[in-house]
Amino acid sequence: MRIHNRIKIEVASLLVFTLIISVGATLTDSYTTSKNNSTEGVTAGASDMIGTEVAASFVTAGVADVLTDVNTPGVRATDISTSADWQDAGFCGYTNLGIAVVEEGNLNVRKGPSTSDEIVGKMTNHAACEILSTDGEWTEISSGNVTGFVNNGFLITGDEALALAQEIVQKVATVHTDTLRVREEPNTDSAILSLVGDGEDLVVTEELDGWVKVEVDDHEGYVAAEYVEVSLKLPAAMTLTELHFGQGVSDGRVALCQFALQYVGNPYVWGGTSLTKGADCSGFVLSVFANYGYSLPHSSKAQANCGTRIKTSELQPGDLIFYGSGKSISHVAIYIGGGQIVHASNKRDGIKISNAYYRTPICCTRIIND
Repeated sequence: MRIHNRIKIEVASLLVFTLIISVGATLTDSYTTSKNNSTEGVTAGASDMIGTEVAASFVTAGVADVLTDVNTPGVRATDISTSADWQDAGFCGYTNLGIAVVEEGNLNVRKGPSTSDEIVGKMTNHAACEILSTDGEWTEISSGNVTGFVNNGFLITGDEALALAQEIVQKVATVHTDTLRVREEPNTDSAILSLVGDGEDLVVTEELDGWVKVEVDDHEGYVAAEYVEVSLKLPAAMTLTELHFGQGVSDGRVALCQFALQYVGNPYVWGGTSLTKGADCSGFVLSVFANYGYSLPHSSKAQANCGTRIKTSELQPGDLIFYGSGKSISHVAIYIGGGQIVHASNKRDGIKISNAYYRTPICCTRIIND
C-alpha cells in the first residue's frame, strides 16, 4: 500500500532514535549493564554459560525483512508524528532515505557501480539505507554494516520512501545486559521462557509498567524494561563475506550450509515448507535436508529425536540446535559454524542468521554422519 499524500514525519520521543546495529556472533557491540545483580539481568551471557565459539563472518545488521504498519501493536500514533522540518531530524537516523523494493529474493549491494563488481552485502525487500551519492544507473548507499552500490531500478527515494518507511517501521527492544530473562508473565515469579544475549533486538508488541512484551522467534514473553532500550527501527542490509567452516568439515556439510544460506531473507510461514514462498522453523530444516536425501518430520520436537544427540562443544556445520522453554522444544535451527545459525525465525524476520546462543539451547543433534 502506498500513502499518496506527502507526509512529513519525525520521531516524537524523548530522544532521536538512532540505528543500532547487531554486529555478529559475539554481540560485543553493546555494553554490559551495571545492574547485573538484579533478578532479570544476569552477568553471565548465554554464550558464556554454554561456550561460545569464534565470531562469524556472515552477520545480520539490523532487523531482517519486515512488513508491518503503524497500527501494529507496539507502535502507537504518538511514536510517529508529522512535522514541517522532519528532514532536519531524519527518520530512524536516516537523513537521505532509500528503501529497497524487490519482488523476489534480495537486492545485491556491490563494491562498485557494475554487475561485474564483487557483492559485498544484500538488502532484503524493504531494507532501508542512507543514500550517499548517485552514479548513473547506480546509487552508493550505506545500510547497517554495508557500504556499496545498488541498481537504481530497485530503490525508491524521497516522499515515496518516506511514506513506505512509515508503514514498515517497527518498535524494537535492544538488550543491554549480558543475559536477559524472558518471562511468561510480567513478574519475577513467572516461568522463564528463554535467555537472550546482549545486543539482541526483540520486536515490541506492548509496553507496560516496568515490563516490555516482546517476540522471541514465534513466541511472546516479557522482559524487564530497565534492561532494554526501546526504539523505532527500519530493516537494514546484511554483510556478506567469506563463510569459514573450519578444518575437518566435510564437503557435504559445507554444501548443505551454503544451500541453506541462499534463502536468507525469504518469508516465514507457519506450517510452510517452501524455501522460497515461506517455511516455519522445522519446515525450513526439513526442506534443506530433503535436498540432500534426508527425510525429517515437520516438527521441531520430532526432529530433536532424529539423529544422534551431541554436546554444544561438538557442534559442526550442518548439525541442528533446538530451543524452547525449560525442556520443552519449540524451535530448531541449522548450525553453520562460527557460532552462528540459520533459521526461519518468525513472520517479521523471516529466514535469518543469528548468534547460536541468542537463546539458551536445549539440545543439539547430528543428522549427517560422516
